[in-house]
Amino acid sequence: MLQRRLSATCLTILAGAAILFSLQHAKDIGAPIISALLLGVVLTPLSDLWDRLRVPPALSAFFSVLLAILTILAILLLAEPYVSKVVSQAPLIWEELRTTVDEFKRVLRGLEQISEDVVQAIEPANGVAATEGSVSIPSITDALFLAPQFAAQFLIFTGTLYFFLMSRNEIYDWASRSFHRFGENELRFAGQQVARYVLTITAINAGMGAVVALVMYFLGMPSPILWGLMAFGLNYILYLGPITLVVTLLVTGIVVFDGPISFLPAAIYLSINATESQFVTPTLVGRSLSVNPLTVFLSLVFWLWLWGPIGGIIAIPLLVWCMAAFKRIDDHTISSGTPGRL
Repeated sequence: MLQRRLSATCLTILAGAAILFSLQHAKDIGAPIISALLLGVVLTPLSDLWDRLRVPPALSAFFSVLLAILTILAILLLAEPYVSKVVSQAPLIWEELRTTVDEFKRVLRGLEQISEDVVQAIEPANGVAATEGSVSIPSITDALFLAPQFAAQFLIFTGTLYFFLMSRNEIYDWASRSFHRFGENELRFAGQQVARYVLTITAINAGMGAVVALVMYFLGMPSPILWGLMAFGLNYILYLGPITLVVTLLVTGIVVFDGPISFLPAAIYLSINATESQFVTPTLVGRSLSVNPLTVFLSLVFWLWLWGPIGGIIAIPLLVWCMAAFKRIDDHTISSGTPGRL
């Protein structure tokens, strides 16, 4: 008996390692597939609406995919002018940062070694002052090189989303006939929970992005709409997303303003984010989707390590889906402890 358990444990470990290895080396295929499946789950309310209207599956899937793609394109087109502006001003921003660091260097004149490290970190290796050419901006050649890979991933994403939406009911029916404890009811319940969570968080993030854009406008920050869009997008990546934006606002504030006001944009955003995460989200999402904060953090770190930014986006919806499905199966709350931001 002991030998059998030991063999089963070893096989489980080897299977887990093989799955992990496969996921890490299949990012170009796995990331768009998992993203499409999660988006298909998020579109559950829309799919149910098409079913109630008796729209044919192929046509309803086409409408849903078209709506999703148009929404993504609209967001990208809205952000593109501001991103292009930031890229075009990158040399100026770099020079401002260099000047700011030089001022800190003079303040820390007594710490010569630290000053030398700062100079080496921001100046070219040959000692020539940074110029506009010191900032590497992607060229047309770089874009053309990445285009085929992006096109392939986009086709995988679109195809997976379309066929999942078209055959969603058949998939649920097959799961119900194939598994005793994990069938149609569990899949539909998990899908509803994920859809509810993502749609609620999207509404919260949109409101937060609007507030951040208005605040940055009144503070005199450049491209306030861009800051609103960044607050909207980065807030999907719990913990690390807001931290990234705080650091970015801190650096930009130092470049744009002088004196203590330089820290104001980051401080105000931090207070807005704290209010959202501690009061708004728990109130609107509710405790039915509460997950232990440690579980949230470890899931986020794992998927970020595995697939980068895409992993950070899908980490929490995937966690919610898994826990909702197993909660339905076991008929009890899996998580315990202080609820996190879910």
